[in-house]
Amino acid sequence: MDFGKVSDNELKTVDFTLPDDGKQTAKTLNGNQPAKQPEFYVGCAKWGRKEWVNMIYPPKTKEANFLDEYVKHFNSIELNAVFYSIPNQELIRKWKEKADENANNGFLFCPKFSRTISHIKRLKGAEEPTDLFLANISEFGKYLGPCFLQMGDNFGPKNIEVLEEFLKYLPVDLSVFVELRHAEWFSDEGNRTRLFEMLAKLHKGAVITDASGRRDCVHMELSTPEIFIRFVGNGQEHKASDEARIDEWVERIKIWMGKGLKKVYFFLHQHDEKDTPVLANYTIKAFNQHLGSQIAEISFLGDKNEDITKQTQLF
Repeated sequence: MDFGKVSDNELKTVDFTLPDDGKQTAKTLNGNQPAKQPEFYVGCAKWGRKEWVNMIYPPKTKEANFLDEYVKHFNSIELNAVFYSIPNQELIRKWKEKADENANNGFLFCPKFSRTISHIKRLKGAEEPTDLFLANISEFGKYLGPCFLQMGDNFGPKNIEVLEEFLKYLPVDLSVFVELRHAEWFSDEGNRTRLFEMLAKLHKGAVITDASGRRDCVHMELSTPEIFIRFVGNGQEHKASDEARIDEWVERIKIWMGKGLKKVYFFLHQHDEKDTPVLANYTIKAFNQHLGSQIAEISFLGDKNEDITKQTQLF
């Protein structure tokens, strides 16, 4: 994931401190009681990583079987694969069967809306591909998690009515989170307020993207009592910094849980995805120890297991 990538020299100057809660977060969580059993989902953005063979995938695992192995380690995935083309129902059923046969404690696919809808049509006149997309992903059945709608960098606040009409077109009971990247959604107070009030009114969530070079996207606005965080780490050479950032997220999530936060979707990305399972395991350990989640830790293979366990010691 290259979004928000900065050079190592620039990285030294980044302030990773999480901002204060936004105004909409206070409204969304105002007066809520702590959830009795919050739900936690931690995963990656893709399963097709050859670098994970001999790390979490058994030796000689074929690419066709990567998903079979992925679902043994994680309870969710941020499904970017469906962004590039709308998958047919047969493919969705195939993925579902792999989860059926191999997932240990349930599993959720969290599909990204196709780029035909978001980037080509830019939500205008997108009813036909949207209907097809929704009909096909419905084949996931109980394995369907929230969908997320990622708009391009040039989709700015002047398009808010287009965004609102599109969200109104979607099924009311469809769980959706929206990721926006144009800087003026966040820098202008009027745009910001209008956006998050609209999302709250429609019961749609707001993706928080924590990337080094785009701190404005760490907006800390909750429009529903659920969060969808896309965390972009900077690799093993910046392990201490990334883990400190995870620690701070744990502290903030704990505060939100005390105010009624019900679900946490936390997806790990890195510019080099080779060591993403290591960072994900650190996150799982932190959630289990400090937030009371009961997510199974990742099972690393061979002699690497002991070393990686040492690498993921908690704060």
